[in-house]
Formats: sequence, structure tokens, C-alpha cells
Amino acid sequence: MSKQHTISKPVSLKGVGIHTGKEVNLTFKPAEENFGYAFCRTDLPEKPIIEANINYVVNTDRGTNLDKNGIKIKTSEHVLAALVGMEIDNILIELDASEPPIMDGSSKYFVEALQKAGIKEQKAIRNEYVVKEVISYYDENTGSDITVIPSNSYEVTTMVDFGTKILGTQNATMKKISQFNTEFANARTFSFLHEIEMLLDNGLIKGGDLNNAIVYVDKELSDETMSKLKKAFNTDKLSVKSNGILDNLNLHYPNEAARHKLLDVVGDLALLGTRIKGKVIANKPGHFVNSMFTKHLSSIIKNEKRNLAPQIDLTKPPIMDVNQIQELLPHRPPFLFIDKILEISDDHVIGLKNVTINEDFFNGHFPGKPIMPGVLQIEAMAQAGGVLILNTVPDPQNYLTFFAKIDNAKFKYPVVPGDTLIFKCELLSPLRRGICHMRAQAFVDGKLTSEADLMAKIIRKTDT
Repeated sequence: MSKQHTISKPVSLKGVGIHTGKEVNLTFKPAEENFGYAFCRTDLPEKPIIEANINYVVNTDRGTNLDKNGIKIKTSEHVLAALVGMEIDNILIELDASEPPIMDGSSKYFVEALQKAGIKEQKAIRNEYVVKEVISYYDENTGSDITVIPSNSYEVTTMVDFGTKILGTQNATMKKISQFNTEFANARTFSFLHEIEMLLDNGLIKGGDLNNAIVYVDKELSDETMSKLKKAFNTDKLSVKSNGILDNLNLHYPNEAARHKLLDVVGDLALLGTRIKGKVIANKPGHFVNSMFTKHLSSIIKNEKRNLAPQIDLTKPPIMDVNQIQELLPHRPPFLFIDKILEISDDHVIGLKNVTINEDFFNGHFPGKPIMPGVLQIEAMAQAGGVLILNTVPDPQNYLTFFAKIDNAKFKYPVVPGDTLIFKCELLSPLRRGICHMRAQAFVDGKLTSEADLMAKIIRKTDT
């Protein structure tokens, strides 16, 4: 398992925002473990921080734009793509404007700055989401779709087709992330001539010039349009070359447009907040479909984490056996529903129960088709939680644990004789005044069988 990384020292660069045309200073700063990516607006009072989080995406008009409590970061994707390409996990990005500098329209200069700063390994393990099944998102309006499938590494393939002869159909593939810096970071953003005219008419791309965007001429270039472009790009000479590109800008690659779309996909998926072990296949990607796919994937990851069964080794000796559990809990057979405690910390406990045909409740609960009652699963989880609570006091034998509340109880699958139930209880808030609020789950063979939010209170026996 790979370790997390940050940079060794701060590094700065400056340029202009593509839409505002204003000079922007950007500084990358090292960050602690598990910090992730975040932007800091140094030009605003109190220097607010906006995490690079998909939930803060408010629109995808000409870029992926974030907004947290009215604080904005525009066109975040090129900076974020550079961080992913450099395999950096934790960093603070300071800006004195709402928009990072466009530089040459790629991630090249951000990568070079980060290389200059140097990479520092940290102690924490890198978070990674391993794709186990096909996950897709389709946008009916554009016909764009993105799919991720299982793979041994992070791969990305982009396929673009804008329905124009000048650009045609293009593909690009990154087989491993180490290719990003040398084969994709310098792929520049691009626009069609009709888009440039619209942007100019709406007072945008004030920071555009002939070095930070490839312009594909997809329509006849009138004298009026030529005049607008010369003024916008501050030049007296403009021409269209034989490859259909405005002026004398040379392509880095024949498929530079597809490579830049791949760069955008990498940057937009960075808002997921975790690395991906899987192959992303993006057909006609754009910031909107990229963001919608990232939100879809984020919800799946959150749900899987919430329902993730504990990874335990049943061959190892337990933290507590049934005799030690009885020293903590007042329960006794047939109303003791945990056999072992496998893990325990200040905020979680993992317990186990082997469900046998000899359980007393099977004699009366569907004896012809024995199923463990759901309420007894809740009781078993509560007993595991009771061990967690009583483990916090020096004299647990002098306390009793009482239920205070049960919320959000759900029963997913039946539990039958022969099953091994694994219980996981995690504190939802710190233990205060003897009151414990926890999330409890039960699993069989890695499958969630029941869950509930439990509240309990410990009381001295002398107070009952």
C-alpha cells in the first residue's frame, strides 16, 4: 500500500486568469496527512478555505467552478490534474483571486512548479477506491457518457467527436498515472471559433492570448471577427493555417484535443477526494458530465464505506473471550449475544456471535424455518456497544448500560443457524456524561444484515 505525499517546500507562480484577465499569484504549500486538496483565497478577509470537493461544484460553464458559502474558485481542473499527475495527496493552494492563472492552457507549468518544490513522503497510507464493478453515468442531452471498470491501475481513455471535419474524431489513453507529466500535462485547452466569438461578446476570456488556447476555425473568418480577435489577442497579424488552427500555434500532438479532455477528466475526478484503482472510459467528456459522474461515484463510495464490513482475521486470538465479556456485562445465557470482542478502541468496537441451531429463540421463532429475530440482532449490537462504553470507566463492574433510543433501524437479510455475525459499533459523537451515541451494524459474510443508530447510558448500580 502506497504512502501519502505532499511537497517539500512552498512554491509560487503567477499569470492571468483566462476569463478575468487579472494577474493572479498562486502558491502551493505543504499540508499535513489526510488534508487532501484545498484552495485558500488570500485576497479575502480571514483567508477562507474551499476544499476541492465535488459537493462544492456549482456550475461547469467553461470550467469546473467551486463555491463554498459564497467564496468562489473558478476553472480548478488544470491545477488539480497536475496534483494527481504528480501523485500528491495533501496540499494547500493559495490564490489572490478567484481564478488560477491560465498559463499556457495546460497543466505543464503547475507540474514544473511542483517538481521544483520536491515531493515528500508522509507516514499515512494513501486512500484508494478499488473499482469492483462497472459504474456508469450517461447524459441524455449531450450523448456523453463515462464508465469506470475494474483495473489493476488508474487508467483513463477519452474519445471526442464534435461533429466537425476540422477536428474529427480523436482518442487518447493513459495506461498509468506516471505517463501524465510527460504525455498529457502539456496538452492545451481548445475552443472553436464560434465559441470564441460568443465568449468575447459576453466579456469573457479577457486573459486569452495566442499562447494559451488552441482555436479551431470551424466557420468562415469574416473581417469583423478578425478585427475582434486581433484586438482581444493584442496582435496585428492573424492567419489560419492548413490544419485549421488559428494563427501559427503548433500542436504538441495530432490528438492534443483528446489529450486535453483526458487532462480535464483527471482534474475533475480529483474532486472525488480519493485515488481510483480502475479504468475510466469517457465518451465525449465535458466538465458537466465529468462532475455528474464524480458525484455519482462519490455517492457510491460513501454508501460502500458506510456498509463496509470489517476486515478481520478470525484465526487471531480475540481481545476478549466470552468469560472476559461476562466480567463487563451483566448479561448471561440465554440472553448474552456476543461470544468475542475482536477489536476495541476509544471510538469503536468489533464483536462476534456464532449463531447455532441450539439458540433458545429458535425454539419459538419460526422453528420450521429458523431465523434470528431482528430485535435480537439490535440487542446483540447494543451489547457490543455496552462493552465499548464500559471499557471507558475504571470500575465497569459497578455500572449498568441502558437503552435510551433506537433510530434508523433496518433489517437487510435474514440471519440463520450456521452464520457468524460480526458487529461493528462506532461512536457518532464523543462520550459525554455517560451517554453514548453510536452507529451499529451487523454483517454476515461481508453482507450487511442489520443496522441502527443507538443511544445508551451507563448508570452506577447504586443509582438504579
